[in-house]
Amino acid sequence: MLSRIASMTLAMGTLITLAAQAEDLSKYPDWSGAWRKPLGVGNNFDWSKPAGDGQQAPLTAESRAIFEATAADRAEGGLGGDPTGLCLPHGMPRMMIAVFPIELVVTPATVYILTDYTTHRRIFTDGRSWPNEILPSFNGYSIGRWSDTDGDGVYDLLEVETRGFKGPRTFEGSGLPLHEDGQTVIKERLWLDPANKDILRNETTVIDNALTRPWMVTRSYRRDRNPTWDFVDCAEHNPHVRVGNESYMVSADGFLMPTKVGQAPPDPRYFNRK
Repeated sequence: MLSRIASMTLAMGTLITLAAQAEDLSKYPDWSGAWRKPLGVGNNFDWSKPAGDGQQAPLTAESRAIFEATAADRAEGGLGGDPTGLCLPHGMPRMMIAVFPIELVVTPATVYILTDYTTHRRIFTDGRSWPNEILPSFNGYSIGRWSDTDGDGVYDLLEVETRGFKGPRTFEGSGLPLHEDGQTVIKERLWLDPANKDILRNETTVIDNALTRPWMVTRSYRRDRNPTWDFVDCAEHNPHVRVGNESYMVSADGFLMPTKVGQAPPDPRYFNRK
């Protein structure tokens, strides 16, 4: 008899928990599906402007010199300030360009941002404070806050702040740099367009010591409600090799080769040259 009572109590507790979870989820917006860039948009930080110099990034003089040096390296055949060529993650804010579609999985405690092209991201929405120490990462540590701006009982705005970075990171593939000190702060506001629930707005403001002022852009992703997900693994068949401060490639026939005209070979000091 006691066993039956215990079982019934456990079952009732489970039902109450499930009901509470369902009620919690009803307060959150439907952001399901795949969110894509509009057709014809490049892989630029600001979709409305051309890459590189066309972005009109508010770079400091020091950061401008870094960008020009990496552009010159690219012109000679180098990676040109694009660390993803070595399979390093895009990191923030570049991962939100959505080179491949992104997926947002909304739960009461965490919003997960997934993509087939780079590492996933977590935005903690459980009310936590900033930890005393943050382990630096390419995507950083994100804390979000939901708001119900129109008072209908459903959250419609997610405000996010992200800190705790490591590098190297760039704004886009052209090599526009973020500062190597990792002190970047990124603030985002995400919401569905009230007139079209298949458009997600993302207002992103980057505060970084590579910039003379905060840089703000707004992107509008379009929803695919029946997506087909791809699989991309940068580590597969990656021919790029970094040795010291130089980038080389492995040729199709399996030999190390230069990427720039006149590039010296790497130091073979640890090989037996007899």
